[in-house]
Amino acid sequence: MQTLPTSDVPALAALQQRALVVGVVALLAGAAGAFLNVNQFFLSWLIGFLFCLSLALGSLALLMLQHLSGGQWGLVARRVFEAASRTLPFVALLFVPILFVLPRLFLWAQPEAVQADHVLQLKAPYLNVPFFVVRAIIYFVFWLALVWILNKWSAEQDRGVGVTTIDSIRFRKVSAPGLLFLVLTVTFASTDWIMSLDPHWFSTIFGLLTMAGWGLTSLAFAIAVLALVAPDPAGSFLNARHFHDLGKLLLAFVMLWAYLSFSQFLIIWSGNLPEEIPWYIQRIRGAWGVVAILLVLGHFALPFLLLLSRNLKRHSGLLAKVAVFVLLMRLVDLIWLVAPTFSHSVPGEAAGHNAGFAIHWMNFAVPIGLVAVWLFLFARQLRARPIFPVNDPYFQQAFAHEAH
Repeated sequence: MQTLPTSDVPALAALQQRALVVGVVALLAGAAGAFLNVNQFFLSWLIGFLFCLSLALGSLALLMLQHLSGGQWGLVARRVFEAASRTLPFVALLFVPILFVLPRLFLWAQPEAVQADHVLQLKAPYLNVPFFVVRAIIYFVFWLALVWILNKWSAEQDRGVGVTTIDSIRFRKVSAPGLLFLVLTVTFASTDWIMSLDPHWFSTIFGLLTMAGWGLTSLAFAIAVLALVAPDPAGSFLNARHFHDLGKLLLAFVMLWAYLSFSQFLIIWSGNLPEEIPWYIQRIRGAWGVVAILLVLGHFALPFLLLLSRNLKRHSGLLAKVAVFVLLMRLVDLIWLVAPTFSHSVPGEAAGHNAGFAIHWMNFAVPIGLVAVWLFLFARQLRARPIFPVNDPYFQQAFAHEAH
């Protein structure tokens, strides 16, 4: 068993402290805003919950993908993925307030709306409050079980238990079915928590698009964290080749997200069905159309062009800046998905109000507050264990990369 590199990185400690301060201030501002517009507050809470969930579940997916592929890129970032996945209990707590305000967010949770809408009546066997809650419990139980198993075995590996190549197969035996069922549950969860905000709209690609976006979010976050650790002696294992590998994967995820997003748009737009097309009309006309153009340029075109540079991908600082920019675009994308539909889901709102531009300051303040608290917990989890899995049987191979 080798000596474990310390996880007591000053930059992580500073990040943890600053995140807590930002989180408290932003949430206090959001709480004050709740007295002025409670519906807007819970919409913003939903956005913040979904962003935190994307960080935790995207990391869990990438962790299992690394166990399956044995890729050196994942071994470098494995502890970041594990620490992020261990924040899932906190994310589950963030979901609890949503259960108490379902009629404020979801049209199908309003009995009077269901009685007046034939489509909602047809979807009622699936879109009803009791079944919604049961499904959510099933999702979180499954996700938490995966997190517990994989992190438990990883901790045993740190103690020198199960460090042989043969014994590491158990990670793959869990990750193979685990990743499959994770994609399935995320598909249903994204349908429940995002798509059903507009219960008339549906897309068969949306679940896969959500999973790709969450993977992109988690990978960009991992790159930013590793770049923060790299200058510290604890990050001495990292070199330009590692960041180059991660940068190439980030480029692949950016392209995958763009491909799936365009495919969904092309299929729905060419189909021109009355149940589907209004969803896009709301988001590509008027001021929301400006946000759509921003996503095309900022979420795809700019990162794509920048990540084509080999030198940029090998420079941890520059790559981290691109990753942070991608994270910002991920938040904008989430707001673009959720906010335009919200007025349809709130009793008493004018039916055409959602056609206007309605980005509220709480759409940023509350999610930033929740993510900052999440970041505080993440940093604490990351500092609690060795920063790299040196007892992994593939560690020497992964960190023997020469920078060239």
